[in-house]
Amino acid sequence: MINEIYMKVLIIGSGPAGYSAAIYAARANLSPVLVSGLEPGGQLMITTDVENYPGFADVIQGPWLMEQMRLQAIHVGTQLVQATIVDVDLSKRPFICKDDNGTLYKAETLIICTGAQAKWLGLESETKFRGFGVSGCATCDGFFFRGKEVAVLGGGNTAVEEALYMTNHASKVTLIHRRDQLRAEKILQDRLFKNPKVHVLWNQVLEDIKGKENPLAVTDLLLRNQKSGELSTLPVEGVFIAIGHKPNTAIFQGKLNLDEEGYIIGSPTSSETNVKGVFAAGDVRDKVYRQAVTAAGMGCMGALDAAAFLQEEGIL
Repeated sequence: MINEIYMKVLIIGSGPAGYSAAIYAARANLSPVLVSGLEPGGQLMITTDVENYPGFADVIQGPWLMEQMRLQAIHVGTQLVQATIVDVDLSKRPFICKDDNGTLYKAETLIICTGAQAKWLGLESETKFRGFGVSGCATCDGFFFRGKEVAVLGGGNTAVEEALYMTNHASKVTLIHRRDQLRAEKILQDRLFKNPKVHVLWNQVLEDIKGKENPLAVTDLLLRNQKSGELSTLPVEGVFIAIGHKPNTAIFQGKLNLDEEGYIIGSPTSSETNVKGVFAAGDVRDKVYRQAVTAAGMGCMGALDAAAFLQEEGIL
């Protein structure tokens, strides 16, 4: 027998956007259901020190912040389900979503908060030192590298923007690119090459990340020259992997308007998508800011927009 659940608001994803949407929807007496997804808590679950989330004078831990949001969502009346949505039918309302346990969710409105993942190289050492010198977000973690020498890996807009941002904190920034020219926009390249803090290494591939054990900390990068094959070591205390992000939108292909990178295309003034009753919040549609606080704000917008839609439809 197939288990079916009906709700006014279904939220997919459980990062800052998802939990914030749940809190606002619950406080509006919409009895939201939140399906947590593959990574409950989102990217903050792998972020150690958080200093830029408003309301906390001292450093807090990313997993702790997500746990507080989760508990708050439950406290105000959200039903949390630990499962992953694997299929959606957005052709008619109520929308039908299916999870990996076979449960069907029939929802009058849907708020998509599935987030995006930083692309990683897949090195074992990259995983080992993530949060201890390896990062995928300069604006999130750059503050911790004040006065230190760091590297940024990549050659597109993201990499150049991360490198330029890090010049506000680091004493030296080395941009490492596997080719002999950048893909970034010309205006960004001009700014990069004019900055005296930036040094560019061309035709280099990151082979391994070296560091010390107690406490865990990055000390060096092992690089290989693409043309000569020669190995070299670059002493740094931090490395930012800036080879792009991938939004978690595979199940929405062909069902929602997505851009060429897979991000959900939404209204510039609301959380609405091209399907009425479907809203999107957080990194799944935001490729510019990608911050916990902006994702939380967009989650709030999603809940308020869903409530307004339900009111207009006479469902409330």
